Amino acid sequence: MDDWEMWEMRDEVPLSSRERLTLVLIEAELSRDRGFARRMGAARREVWLPLAVALLAVASLFVAVMGVRTSDAGLLWCFAVLWPMTLCQAFRLLCRAARHRPGSTDRVTPWM
Repeated sequence: MDDWEMWEMRDEVPLSSRERLTLVLIEAELSRDRGFARRMGAARREVWLPLAVALLAVASLFVAVMGVRTSDAGLLWCFAVLWPMTLCQAFRLLCRAARHRPGSTDRVTPWM
């Protein structure tokens, strides 16, 4: 029996409530293990936060400079919207970088 047949059969096998609870607990424990998730290909979102912060910072700087140079109210309002989003994402990035992970040394984790 190959993997596809097992996957199709998974709905045919009834599990008791205790087995379902055990399965949920195992899946929760595995999802917390970032190294395992990275090896399985599920932790790809870690790259997007630094990239989002960099793009938001560049966009905020560009809109601020152009808004000051042209005195256009629309550009200044765009800056007023972009800047808090940039600060919020940068704060999330710093919190993630400073978080202590079990099994690692006491140094700050790399951002990328």
